[in-house]
Amino acid sequence: MDADTLIADFELLDDWEDRYRYVIELGRALPPFPEAERTEDNKVQGCASQVWLTSRRRTGPEGTVLEFQGDSDAHIVRGLVAVLLAITSGRPPKEILETDALALFRRVGLEGHLTPQRSNGLNSMVNRIRADARAALPEA
Repeated sequence: MDADTLIADFELLDDWEDRYRYVIELGRALPPFPEAERTEDNKVQGCASQVWLTSRRRTGPEGTVLEFQGDSDAHIVRGLVAVLLAITSGRPPKEILETDALALFRRVGLEGHLTPQRSNGLNSMVNRIRADARAALPEA
């Protein structure tokens, strides 16, 4: 799933309750997160809920891409993780850094419906993904 597909899906949903349920469904569809990866190093700091993110570099015909995996102990936050992974995982580091994930959350009407704690957590997740992407950029 990419950003355009997510936007189209959200535009089909009329109200916040439907969008909220959709986010939870996206979270439920995440692949199981390995217990061995639930470490302090993989925990995203700044989230009220527990959130874990991992990234792996994969080299393909187009160069390096990052594969992210994530999980949370809160249903809505797990859905937010799923949205972030849908627009970043499997993409080159440069493309990840050029993606304005928070703009997508604003565009689909999610950002305005998050509590301040969840907004802070979302920012922390975006910053973590961006830091991993910066670290994966080729040395100039």
